[in-house]
Amino acid sequence: MTTARPRARLLSTTITMVQELGVNAAGLTELLKRSNASRNSLYQHFPAGKGQLVETATKIVSRLVQSHLAVMADALPTAPSIEQWLDDLLAFWREPLESSDYRLGSFMMAAALDEPDSAVQAAAGQAFTEWTARLAAGLAAAGVADATARSTAGLLLSAIEGAIVQSRALESSEPFDDARTQLGVLLRHHLPQAG
Repeated sequence: MTTARPRARLLSTTITMVQELGVNAAGLTELLKRSNASRNSLYQHFPAGKGQLVETATKIVSRLVQSHLAVMADALPTAPSIEQWLDDLLAFWREPLESSDYRLGSFMMAAALDEPDSAVQAAAGQAFTEWTARLAAGLAAAGVADATARSTAGLLLSAIEGAIVQSRALESSEPFDDARTQLGVLLRHHLPQAG
């Protein structure tokens, strides 16, 4: 069995620590310790230091979520029900949160709030823009009016991010249940076949 290389360990550890603690509280010393990487490894792979490491992790997380959203957007027109589609959509965020006993929050929200590092914040903003566009395209393909699809996609993502924050604070998945219920009402209103 081979172990992950230092770059992969640094990125994986960064993602987890930012989910747990936020960008600023994910200290470099602890990050190096948890990833079993040296300071030399960090600067070899990320010459600009922690900021570049977090920016790179942000782009990786963005692609992972984008992939999930693409699958879900393409599945919407043939979903057996709005409720099943929402369950599958939300599970991507809900299951890791529940299995971590509500310790792992939203990486992208933490990155978006990293005001001292404009590159990290910009990468998060780009991620939200791309996610919204991909989800909007899926909603439009399922029959939601183009003018409504983008704002509905943005609302879906905002509801997910808010459910993550509330679930962590409450140590409960009830906010995801509430989001599913109300998002179902909204989607049934806008999807022609769901009426």
